[in-house]
Amino acid sequence: CECELKDWFMWFMRTQICIMTWPRLGSSTVGNQSRWDIPVPYERSVNLSKNSKGVIPRAFEQFRLKSCVDFKPGQQKSFTSLWRVVKGTCWSYIGRSSPGGQTLSIGERCGRKGIVEHQFLHALGLNHDENVFTTQESPYDYYSVMHLDKNAFKNFNGPTIITKSPELQDVIGQLMEMSEYDAIELNKLYKCNSSVSFLDHCSFDEESLCEMSVSSAAGYGWQREKSVSGINVTDHTYLGKEQNGTSFFMHFSTERRNEGDAARLESKTLTPTRDCKVQCLQFYYYHSGHESDPLNIWIRELQNQADSTGALRLMDQITETPGNYWKLHHVQLNANKSFQVVFEARKGAGNSNGGFSLDDINISETECPLIWQIRDIEKELNSGFRELYSPLYYSSDGYRFGARLLESRNQLTISLSLVSGACDEQLQWPCPWRQITVQILDQNPHIQKRMSFEQSVTTDPDLTRYASRDLCTK
Repeated sequence: CECELKDWFMWFMRTQICIMTWPRLGSSTVGNQSRWDIPVPYERSVNLSKNSKGVIPRAFEQFRLKSCVDFKPGQQKSFTSLWRVVKGTCWSYIGRSSPGGQTLSIGERCGRKGIVEHQFLHALGLNHDENVFTTQESPYDYYSVMHLDKNAFKNFNGPTIITKSPELQDVIGQLMEMSEYDAIELNKLYKCNSSVSFLDHCSFDEESLCEMSVSSAAGYGWQREKSVSGINVTDHTYLGKEQNGTSFFMHFSTERRNEGDAARLESKTLTPTRDCKVQCLQFYYYHSGHESDPLNIWIRELQNQADSTGALRLMDQITETPGNYWKLHHVQLNANKSFQVVFEARKGAGNSNGGFSLDDINISETECPLIWQIRDIEKELNSGFRELYSPLYYSSDGYRFGARLLESRNQLTISLSLVSGACDEQLQWPCPWRQITVQILDQNPHIQKRMSFEQSVTTDPDLTRYASRDLCTK
């Protein structure tokens, strides 16, 4: 075991063996009879807080992104999982314990995505991670959302769990979201071969280019590169990490090209399966060309299996002053049928010494977030800045808002404010019962392996100011 448990805490666990089944290998504990049928029906208690009612669907989306486990609202006569609020507590049975349904409690202070995931993973059959033995297939996971923290069940005599690696003492017990190995355990338990909402990922490390195709009118186009001479650009996937020698990205050079020269990079055909026909395209790009060079993002929607050309629709265009660094970009798609994503780089009117680079493309059947990317945040922190202001955004229902990042006493605080917008006369005021979620994005190149910190706040018309100490981060 990779954690040393204090004697009294070991005694506590041993007393539980009589009433709970503890695993011997891996963190899953249930057999076939204790697994749920998929999708899992659920019913939310009317007493559940409004904030938790918004957080729970966000947790569901992580299960759909990282596994084949899905959920559907159920009726009293057929539900197999019931959300019922128990004030001040968060708990769940482990696995399917009752054929007629069972309670899963999300208390008043449990309305965080990581806590909801933790309890629902219990209900699906996973136990606490510190109770497992390390195997070659399942290494000890300090980052598991199922791991208790160092002070679990403390009696004020110091930590109850001590990691053998001291630098990981403050890592255990994270409540951001399920880890990569949590998802592996869940997929193994439910025999998943795919996920509900994940469509594709490509880092271009394989020569197959993830079945993407390249085309250009003049015989040149997107090239698979490790680096580009004359431009300070290398692979994004292993940015800041030790590279394994097989990391690549795609690059289209606009240097010494004629205005209008273009090349396309087309994804394989993807087929939406969810009822809500929305998809999010995420990718990293590096613009080293001229500000007049555009990067167009199209989708080619195919009408049927015999249709090989489809209809192209322009979804977004990037034209900006070159940044000479990797930037994350999101494009909301709305394909109703099978489709391809097409990246078209084009030479503009100005002189160029670079071009466009692409890496780490992810496509999922989810909504895209609004992104505030702060360049060189460590440099900003070291410079002693007091506050930074985001661009202004519109919510999906028309409210305009902005964010402020404040540094004070070695803490970072994010605050959000509504501002006047174009739709104000048609909106409901004072913006009642709207939930906003602030997320510090884990920029793992693979969307299914991300562990992002987030906190949600729901507006109450009887209050004028909202605060959450969990939004303050050292």
